[in-house]
Amino acid sequence: MTAEKPPPRIIRIVLVDDHRMFRSGVKAELDETTEVVGEAPDVEAAVAVVRETRPDVVLLDVHLPGGMGNGGSDVVTGCAGLTTEAGEPVRFLALSVSDAAEDVIAVIRSGARGYVTKTISPADLITAIHRVADGDAVFSPRLAGFVLDAFGATAGEVAEVDEELDRLSAREREVMRLIARGYQYKEVAKELFISIKTVETHVSSVLRKLQLSSRHELTSWAMARRLL
Repeated sequence: MTAEKPPPRIIRIVLVDDHRMFRSGVKAELDETTEVVGEAPDVEAAVAVVRETRPDVVLLDVHLPGGMGNGGSDVVTGCAGLTTEAGEPVRFLALSVSDAAEDVIAVIRSGARGYVTKTISPADLITAIHRVADGDAVFSPRLAGFVLDAFGATAGEVAEVDEELDRLSAREREVMRLIARGYQYKEVAKELFISIKTVETHVSSVLRKLQLSSRHELTSWAMARRLL
């Protein structure tokens, strides 16, 4: 007799954005693995509802009225130390139209676990929410380089001490570094003077050797090791 699979985890979300229509649109695109337990249009209301509901993930814009004028960063700092009923930290994922480096860096420095832009697909957003709820760091690919630069990673230097990294050839490391920084395949090909097909082959090899399944996971892997 086959054991029944446990029901999927329901991620409790607070949605923070000053545009009601946008909040409604996001709610309409979420699936049955998520539950919006609160909404807020500004910093003060957001802090209040997050403190009251203690969600798994706060999905917030970086540009919000109120607070000290720092938008989403004020929400994150205003809720520092909060935990869910299960004892996990309340985690924050920025969802913004802005892809400016200063916005990304500010909200991550305040304590957010990730930053994605509003061009993200509904499926990718749901995946990002679940990953942040599990403690992963998630970024839209081209934004990862901002974070790496801001937090002290040195461009072009790759640590040699990681056993996983030692599995990669020198060329695979170069490709990995550029892909993790958000380069598209054609941009990697131009940078390294190789064909797009060769880039695809190297990326497949890197993901296989590191036992990763996507470029998003590769970005998180590289960030955790400060490889750029």
